[in-house]
Amino acid sequence: MNETKKTPSVFWEGVRDGIPIALGYFAVSFSLGIAGRSAGLTVAQGMIASVLCMASAGQYALFTLIGASASLWEVAVVSLITNARYFLMSCALSQRIDPGMKNYHRFIFGGVVTDEIFGISIARPGYLDPRYNYGAMAVAIPGWSVGTGLGILMGNLLPGRIVSALSVALYGMFLAIIIPPAKKDKVVAGCVALSFAASYAFDVIPRLATVSAGTRTILLTVAISALAALLFPAKEAAENA
Repeated sequence: MNETKKTPSVFWEGVRDGIPIALGYFAVSFSLGIAGRSAGLTVAQGMIASVLCMASAGQYALFTLIGASASLWEVAVVSLITNARYFLMSCALSQRIDPGMKNYHRFIFGGVVTDEIFGISIARPGYLDPRYNYGAMAVAIPGWSVGTGLGILMGNLLPGRIVSALSVALYGMFLAIIIPPAKKDKVVAGCVALSFAASYAFDVIPRLATVSAGTRTILLTVAISALAALLFPAKEAAENA
């Protein structure tokens, strides 16, 4: 009897906590839909992509590479690098999973690890309850997918100039991601400035300009992040050593 009462309660707690996430996802994914429209995706294709890849930076990179007619390996490698942070989140969540949890629950957890769902999940005490995550996913996934579809639809209906103006929202989203940590950490600020300069160099230097956008992103991401890790190791790692 207690289990019967508990089941819907935990699920609806997830729904409650997932509603603000869904609203935020809708706004961001609408802008991603504009990028998807520029890449030539249909509404159905964009919505499916959003269900399979719930990651703003990763999905934007995906749409950009599709629009640039990048090869499959470039798309795969860029997606892997862009979404690498989810490895760390999944490792953290794995420490909070009941050893007796069914494998299909673990599989679904791994497929829908986002920054926000990770945040509300890891904040709960004790072992993770699948019902809570399913409740959050039940509203977050449709919010992301529908927002992308509407962005593509509106991109097809609105004049080109308005679509171009709406595309600026994506740059605002990425600025909102990089500026706060850059203001707090000089190393991060230096990496951001270096990435801007290196990307510009690839555009203006003749030999480098022939490198495709996908390969360029891979090379710069790996090179700059590796250089920063070697020269400025994380403080926690240095203290533990």
